[in-house]
Amino acid sequence: MRPVIGVTVSRRSGWRVFPLMALAVWLAGGRALRWQTGYRRVDLDKVDGVVIGGGDDIAPTLYGGELRLGVRLDPARDTMESDVLRGAFERRLPILGICRGSQMLNVVLGGTLHQDAYEVYDSRHIRTILPRKRVEIGEDTLLSRSARANCLYVNALHSQSVNVLGEGLRVAARDDGGMVQAIERVTDPFALGVQWHPEHLIYRRAHRRLFRSLVAAAKAGRVSTPQLVAAEAEAEAQQEPLWS
Repeated sequence: MRPVIGVTVSRRSGWRVFPLMALAVWLAGGRALRWQTGYRRVDLDKVDGVVIGGGDDIAPTLYGGELRLGVRLDPARDTMESDVLRGAFERRLPILGICRGSQMLNVVLGGTLHQDAYEVYDSRHIRTILPRKRVEIGEDTLLSRSARANCLYVNALHSQSVNVLGEGLRVAARDDGGMVQAIERVTDPFALGVQWHPEHLIYRRAHRRLFRSLVAAAKAGRVSTPQLVAAEAEAEAQQEPLWS
């Protein structure tokens, strides 16, 4: 039976993003369940893993920042996803955070964000769903082993980025200006956060592999075996005939 992966999405864009998430999870061997405020009650006991999706900015009040004009916030979603992440850690469910989801993972673990990352870093400001931004992946990281790469070309739709790391996290990738592009836990349960949107890049194997690693960790979690070991073993064993 396919592991069930709970996927959080925005009320505004969930209708078009969730089908991409569901396809990515299905290709990885799982089955996606859509969670958004006002749509379905979250039940973490019914899933084997979690994806925290992208979209709205995170309220700065959650990490000691200041409110700014012109920022699109969704307090109800902030609350839902904070609860999902805390509950997932309590149940030792594997987590993949995507863009906002990566930032929320950091905040829930006690970290902070740059509200406008491009004011801080001399990074090339690209806003596109196409893979035009180059990121360098750290050696000997979960991300490098999951993606089987030491650099990736990714898309970029964000304005916020990780500042102070949350507890138990390390930086897994940065862009050419030094901005954090991925974070990860170094111990179980599996938790990986990427600043880009791999659901828009499933025609590339490295990005599909992120979902495969999550699903492998979810399968391991079902039988209480080490999740990181399972995720990395899956990456080593991957033989994917599609979209070479």
